[in-house]
Amino acid sequence: MLDVKYVIDHLDEVIERLNTRNDDFSYLKALPELENKRKDLILKTDTLKAERNAQSKNIGKLKAEHKDKEAQELLNKISFDKEEIARLDKEKEKVEEEIHEMMLKTPNLPDKSLPIGTDDSFNRPEKYYGKPTTFTFKPKAHWELGDKLGLFDFDRAAKVSGTRFTFYLGAFAKLERSLAALMLDTHVKNGYTEVLPPYMVNTASLTGSGQLPKFADQAYNTTPGDFWMIPTAEVPVTNYYRDEILQASDLPKWFCAYSSCFRAEAGAAGRDTRGIIRQHQFQKVELVKFCLPETSFDELESLTEEAERILELLKLPYRRVCLSTGDVGFSSAKTYDLEVWLPSYNDYEEKDGVYVPTTSNYKEISSCSNDTDYQARRMNIRFKRSKDSKTEYVHMLNGSGLAVGRTVAAVIENYQNEDGSITVPEVLRPYMGTDIIK
Repeated sequence: MLDVKYVIDHLDEVIERLNTRNDDFSYLKALPELENKRKDLILKTDTLKAERNAQSKNIGKLKAEHKDKEAQELLNKISFDKEEIARLDKEKEKVEEEIHEMMLKTPNLPDKSLPIGTDDSFNRPEKYYGKPTTFTFKPKAHWELGDKLGLFDFDRAAKVSGTRFTFYLGAFAKLERSLAALMLDTHVKNGYTEVLPPYMVNTASLTGSGQLPKFADQAYNTTPGDFWMIPTAEVPVTNYYRDEILQASDLPKWFCAYSSCFRAEAGAAGRDTRGIIRQHQFQKVELVKFCLPETSFDELESLTEEAERILELLKLPYRRVCLSTGDVGFSSAKTYDLEVWLPSYNDYEEKDGVYVPTTSNYKEISSCSNDTDYQARRMNIRFKRSKDSKTEYVHMLNGSGLAVGRTVAAVIENYQNEDGSITVPEVLRPYMGTDIIK
């Protein structure tokens, strides 16, 4: 969450910057009055407590002097003060809860480097890798190829679970497993510590990462017990150091985690509802960083490059875009989306025996975000630069490295052959044990 003092000291600027998220945050104007009320209640309570303590010392003296009437009057006054202190404490807790709830629903400040705009149409492309794939035949979508090869089974998954679930079979199951292994091996080689996290977390964890309370309708809550199925491995891994104080000399810390993810999101109509692009359960390799405040934006650049490396190893065309203020995530100050080329999201036409795209639509396969100290404040993750220095909040980053299911779809579609077979990317062949999926 945001620092209350910073918000109050820069109130107009904070509201103006937050409003570029295409929402109205004028409710923050009530924050200074609430904070003053909280401080006033603390002062009144502390004054009464000091008076009570002083009066308590006088009771023994009055009794020793046989001034029982005066002692009883003082006891009555102390009893009244005790009740008043309890009332003031309760009122203070109510004000503090109001401030806390206000800050919980307030997103992170968008960084000043973001393009200002109301939605994703204002996102700024910053890099292109490779050219959109062309074919000597009209390309098919991954769900069509999976059906032809008998390696996706959507109908039986719908029978067993419901819509937006899939059975991967044979070589496609191995393709998913091989891609995850490639991602993990590559990230570990580049300095990340591999983590296998819990797939269920408690409410405190989901609140700390920013999914609650705003996105409760997109998460799966379980009963009995206070458990939520994770929407991403970001949640358990970012909470790893919750309520702890780290040492600056131990930072940065880099983690990569493979997990299933569970989301109840409705998604967009049309192509998003077909195939494996937007499922209620999917697999992802997540990258998480804990670092010093002064290095976090450099860490964002390197984290994004590390996610890009997977796409480049697979030789998949993609682009990097900087999200606009109206599209950036709730907890993020700055996000780069990596968007892969998917033939099924584009129209193709034949020209001189070659099918070339007539549209230019890319699909998100990774979001790499710098959440600055926003999550750290919610989770109370701090660090000390030296033994005697004051504590500061760490900066935290996360990104997909990559979404495995979407990478499966991208490989299938971009490496398809006219007979419906799939050429296995060279970097994956040691994992797959073959160069073609038939």
